Amino acid sequence: MRISNSFSEGEIQVLEFILQTLLRGGNPSMATRNKDFAAVYRKVMTMKKRVEEKKSQAKISSSVGTVAAADHDDLHLKAG
Repeated sequence: MRISNSFSEGEIQVLEFILQTLLRGGNPSMATRNKDFAAVYRKVMTMKKRVEEKKSQAKISSSVGTVAAADHDDLHLKAG
């Protein structure tokens, strides 16, 4: 699910550093020292929250599949 794909130049550098470090098997903890790390983290957490909200809204707005179907015994009892 796409929420946002706009990152600043500094945020892109932080993400690139983390990804390159992980690909080399390193520890990306140095990225937390970058001044743009906090902005990247906030943005990611906001996107995560939006995804969760969209999922919960989709469940609320659609009742398809959320109500249990009647059992054969239930139908038999009502008819008999």
